[in-house]
Amino acid sequence: GEVSPVTRRDEGDGAREGASQRWRDAFLGAPYLQSALVSLGVMADTFETACTWSRFAALHEDVVSSVTDRLRARCGAGRVTCRFTHVYPDGCAPYYTFLAPMADDALDAWRDVKAAACEALARHGATITHHHAVGRTHRPWYDRERPALFGEALRAVKRALDPAGVMNPGVLVDP
Repeated sequence: GEVSPVTRRDEGDGAREGASQRWRDAFLGAPYLQSALVSLGVMADTFETACTWSRFAALHEDVVSSVTDRLRARCGAGRVTCRFTHVYPDGCAPYYTFLAPMADDALDAWRDVKAAACEALARHGATITHHHAVGRTHRPWYDRERPALFGEALRAVKRALDPAGVMNPGVLVDP
């Protein structure tokens, strides 16, 4: 017989109705909204982390303060929001969004704001990412967070499985 993919939704169970469906639609549409906001002159971006509950209050205060201060300095104004994507008995995964009027030097301003966010995470021992990819943007902070031995192991795996270095070169490790 025919095999169908396993999904998290059973038809008719009501799991994707109302508020749940509106949240899902907004979440899946966020990358498209970011592009639209940028075209309208709004700097918009997100970043995630994970930390223990004992570190969250200080982390949150520092992230919001540091990013808001940098947005005001570079863009004249700005807003930082936070929601939890996951909660665990020992900690949480805060997901931050920042919005501001686009600065004249938009790319440099964005880099500066992003660096302020990443430095705040590092100051509190929070991870540079919860479960999404690290990518080139977060790489400098990932290098600081990641144990050296783990970096060597990643390089060894990359050399063995991708000797030509064509798969995501420079994203997690240098050759």
